[in-house]
Amino acid sequence: MSTVRGARERARIEVTAAIKDEARRMLAAEGAAKLSLRAVARELGMVSSALYRYFPSRDELLTALIVDAYDSIGVAAEEADARALAAAALPRARWVAVCEAVRAWALEHPHEYALIYGSPVPGYSAPVDTVGPASRVGNTLIGIVRAAYEGRGLALPPLPAALRPEAVRMTADFAQGLPPEATASLVAAWAQLAGLISFELFGQFNRVVEDRDTFFTHAATQLAHTVGLPTT
Repeated sequence: MSTVRGARERARIEVTAAIKDEARRMLAAEGAAKLSLRAVARELGMVSSALYRYFPSRDELLTALIVDAYDSIGVAAEEADARALAAAALPRARWVAVCEAVRAWALEHPHEYALIYGSPVPGYSAPVDTVGPASRVGNTLIGIVRAAYEGRGLALPPLPAALRPEAVRMTADFAQGLPPEATASLVAAWAQLAGLISFELFGQFNRVVEDRDTFFTHAATQLAHTVGLPTT
């Protein structure tokens, strides 16, 4: 009985992977807005009713793809930081290494990056299941800043009085243990990192930036400065 159950589970895993792979191919060809379960089933030679046993709705399939993408880019960030730590890198070098790993992942997976950081998919609302995976890159960057704060400290300008209540709220929500000044700078840097990558990925740097590797490393280093990471 266990042998039969194991075979069924393996078959389910294989079919689920095939559905996701075909959905990713469709994302690349037509974009998330045109993704449909019927089209995926047709391309895989399945009847729609069979596919619904794996993903009852388009939104559930989208959620699975989004979670996979967030987890994948999160792993890239975390592994880059682990390598930098193993090499005894200083916080600023760790920050740049993570930023470069996120960019490299985006360039290798442009359509998946667009799914998680691009325009919202019409009619889709991301469930709470996506929050944890979506936080992995940000939590890695927060961890670097926290380590610097607990070590050599951070060099940050004072917050405008009007921003302090919001910065305090954000700190309590997702950056406990950091000063509000650091949290506000982190959120701004995170948004700028996504903007830098999106500009490159979606063509806004065409005929503007030619040596993009060097430019990005410089920009990531400047972001490290804005979050107060020490140079030594």
